[in-house]
Amino acid sequence: MGVIDNLWKWLGVQTEVEEEYQDLPVLPERENKLGANIVSIHSGKNLKVIVCEPERFEEVQALADHLKNRKQIILNFEATPPDVSQKIIDFISGAVYSLDGQSQQLGHNIFLFAPSSVEITTDHKTLMRKHDQQRPETYGGKR
Repeated sequence: MGVIDNLWKWLGVQTEVEEEYQDLPVLPERENKLGANIVSIHSGKNLKVIVCEPERFEEVQALADHLKNRKQIILNFEATPPDVSQKIIDFISGAVYSLDGQSQQLGHNIFLFAPSSVEITTDHKTLMRKHDQQRPETYGGKR
């Protein structure tokens, strides 16, 4: 401390502030659970995707149970008979609707079904491709 600082302090214009730092006590985990509000944040490790190639309609209840347990389902119907595929899609679509979920066709015989906790988005290139396919061709300025 300099001479001028001592003079200001003696005149009462400047006071020295002493700051004390204390380390906060670390609570054991048991006490922390009882006394504090702790919110569990789910990480990506809890998310699961079930990939299935159903062969029979009897498998559909287990698939719906996966959706109820907040798991995503990717169904590949390449080896499934068309009539069975349609029944499974209808059933799972109803289950997804009742759970406020979403569905998306990924390929000719591949579908994604997701519960409400999962948002399905499409990249901009795919959206543009769909838009171009839906727009009628114009020839010579006429539609």
